[in-house]
Amino acid sequence: MSFFRILHGVALATFLLCANAHSASVKQAKAPPNHAQATPVSNTVREDGKAEAHLIQVLQLIGKADMDNALGQAEKMVRQWPHFQLGQLVYGDLLMAKVRPLQKLGDMPTPVQAESQTALNNLREESQRRIRALRERPPQGAVPVQFLRLAPSIKHAIAVDASRSRLYLFKNSSTGLELISDYYISVGKAGIDKSVEGDQRTPLGVYFITSYLDPKSLKDFYGAGALPINYPNALDLKRGKTGGGIWLHGTPPTQFSRAPKASDGCVVLANPDLTRIIQTVETRTTPVLITPEIQWVKPDADKTTLQHFETTLLQWRSAKASGDMSALMSFYAQDFKNNTSKDLGTWKDSLKKEVSKTGGRSIELKEASFMRWKDRDDIMIANFDEINEGTRSSQKKRQYWIRDKEHWKIFYEGTQ
Repeated sequence: MSFFRILHGVALATFLLCANAHSASVKQAKAPPNHAQATPVSNTVREDGKAEAHLIQVLQLIGKADMDNALGQAEKMVRQWPHFQLGQLVYGDLLMAKVRPLQKLGDMPTPVQAESQTALNNLREESQRRIRALRERPPQGAVPVQFLRLAPSIKHAIAVDASRSRLYLFKNSSTGLELISDYYISVGKAGIDKSVEGDQRTPLGVYFITSYLDPKSLKDFYGAGALPINYPNALDLKRGKTGGGIWLHGTPPTQFSRAPKASDGCVVLANPDLTRIIQTVETRTTPVLITPEIQWVKPDADKTTLQHFETTLLQWRSAKASGDMSALMSFYAQDFKNNTSKDLGTWKDSLKKEVSKTGGRSIELKEASFMRWKDRDDIMIANFDEINEGTRSSQKKRQYWIRDKEHWKIFYEGTQ
């Protein structure tokens, strides 16, 4: 079967999807919130997703056997994005098709293929990942199973599906999570599930964007900037994982995108796509889910687990408000640790001082968000504002709970 016949089937499968998934309409970009050093973006047109949308348009024309228009569009593509290597490869194939039949993507003469085999394989894999992600779209209205509930103060969320080399960007509103964009990404050279420093793997779990790094402060290698995440998180530390410096970042000026497995552990996007994310998300509050493969579910699909956990959290609140230390400590795991307490005993002393100051006043929990990470352990990450009666200020708390049979226990508690 020829390369073009293969693409014909792919193009038909993706034809109706691409218009909605990768609109090329021009919109005004929004100024990035909470980024003191961010570059102003007024009057900036959106460029995210355009290169991929243009590539898919070329493939659709090939699928229709409209080779002249495909070649014309491919030429426009490589002029606009000269460092888009996959686009250049498709353009080269279309030129080659004028003189001989093609059998596969990157169908170069044998001597040239031998010299560039690794690069060709990477581009073919990138092509397959992009097409798979566009063909296998998330169900309408579905969300990643890990996002049980996000507070109104969390405006956006990110989910990375390593199997599809894809990042999904969500907007959070009163009606729930809405998928607004998705992008091709690269992960670690050695794949996923980071364990130790230098293993060139991308971590798995639920993380949060901690800050924004202006490109002016970085080497050109990182492109349009960087958004660090809080690896290692409390669960990673509990499991003895090491390393750090995991970012969402861009690509060098001479490279549009990278192979599906090309980083030292970071999540890498094309610069226009990263710019859109930087201009959209908020630091500290935006969750970043990184998973082998996203499990898409209807909102509130795990309502029973959520209700059970909320009941436990309210019982913890009541025990703390009442000052009953015995009841309160029953919610904490024996191996509890955080940034200030080395063990459960020192944490108990800290809690005693905190409880004595509240004097039995009621406690209110606001802006609660719940995210669940389930692998060999069942983990709940709870973020909330803790407000004592009679005070205006609140403490932004983050707790990590682990499920032990039918009971949830806290193994980490700190500030967001």
